[in-house]
Amino acid sequence: MDRTLAADLARLPDLLDATRRAAAEALGSLDARPVVPPGGQPLDPGSDPGSGPEPLPEHGTGTDAALAAFRARWEPRLSASAGPRYLGFVTGGATPAALAGDWLTAAHDQNSNSALDGAGQDLERETVGWLRELFHLSAAHTGTFVSGATMSNTTGLAIAREWLGERLGVSPAEDGAAALGPVRVLSGAPHSSIGKALSVLGLGRRSLVTVPTLPGREAVDPAALDRALADTPGPAVVVANAGTVNTVDFDDLPAIAALRERHDFWLHTDAAFGAFAALSPDHAHLAAGLDASDSLCVDLHKWLNVPYDSAVQFTRRQDLQARVFQNSAAYLGPLGDHPDLVHLTPENSHRLRALAAWFTLRAYGRRGHREIVERDIACARALGAALEADPAFTLLAPVRLNVVCFTLAADPTPARLTALREAAAAEVFVTPTVYGGTPALRAAFSNWRTTQADVRRAAEALGTAAREIA
Repeated sequence: MDRTLAADLARLPDLLDATRRAAAEALGSLDARPVVPPGGQPLDPGSDPGSGPEPLPEHGTGTDAALAAFRARWEPRLSASAGPRYLGFVTGGATPAALAGDWLTAAHDQNSNSALDGAGQDLERETVGWLRELFHLSAAHTGTFVSGATMSNTTGLAIAREWLGERLGVSPAEDGAAALGPVRVLSGAPHSSIGKALSVLGLGRRSLVTVPTLPGREAVDPAALDRALADTPGPAVVVANAGTVNTVDFDDLPAIAALRERHDFWLHTDAAFGAFAALSPDHAHLAAGLDASDSLCVDLHKWLNVPYDSAVQFTRRQDLQARVFQNSAAYLGPLGDHPDLVHLTPENSHRLRALAAWFTLRAYGRRGHREIVERDIACARALGAALEADPAFTLLAPVRLNVVCFTLAADPTPARLTALREAAAAEVFVTPTVYGGTPALRAAFSNWRTTQADVRRAAEALGTAAREIA
């Protein structure tokens, strides 16, 4: 064994304790650190982050030295994305239990794909069952962990592709996507990952047909979808939204599902974070009809607050899923009626992502996660009210759930919005978008730490920044 590696093995408990202390210090400083550090700021006396990458060392100096180098060179450049005022994208944090689960995931280092060593996939199936219950899905849905919403959408649409083949008497998994001929995928306001998935699956971005939405909304117009489905006979795929990125608008899922009485289509629902509306009695109606989906995407490193990367996909047709992703090798587990996880996603290697989710669900239960969801919704509404009361800003949509979509009241150019974001970045991080043709900003609340005090700090920082750039 390499001498340095052997020395680290001998000191492993001490090294883990040093790492624990470093992690605790990083998490303990979240409230005081800049949410996004200024670019190009020196990291250390004599250190310049723009100086380029360091060369690979020929002789390592051990974990202690690596930890010190990380803390000096890279840690100061990392954002406080685990903290309560990182409102860009839809980024959760990691609850204490989820963090514990993630550490143990690395410590046990399971490849949880095979019944030949089956504890990991048994734990994953139990966790998927809990998630199914959390989102009010029936037992007809089976699920598997994947890396994120993009892979969840890709997996769901891969199953949809095989369903199209079943309807047409071919198998794209065996014959290729070209065997399907032209394919139509209809959606009102699809997330960008849908086009990416269609590209990966060989269906092509041009197969995506954008259907008109309701006036002033991002929700698809069911009547327009009815007409679009009638335009060309034959099986199709409909991608519904349970929570759009800009305004968290929800398609009328029961109305869309009812269209199957007249049209033949696969219903895939992108509920990356909107599915969590089901946890709140006051908002569960938004997610009504999720169970009617043939496939469903839910992201977990958003509102479940588990570490990156983690999502789950559900489907009613696991048989088609296994037809797409089955893998044949003597050392892999069986296919059968209850296929091993290796046969259900693009990954042959599959870390035990479910453990972090298992920990946080076991630790806090439905009520604990309901409280996080409802607190974040209240925080989003409070920020929306504060910005609406500030003459520097204009709300572009009602705060339906956990995203505030807003812009400058005067001259909302991309350049001015960038200046605003950068001026406020030490206190709050928001991301750019375009809504209804207007350049805008989004503040998305999904972190378990966020409180009304953070909302006040964010609103003040945004207001100050707006006056600075005026």
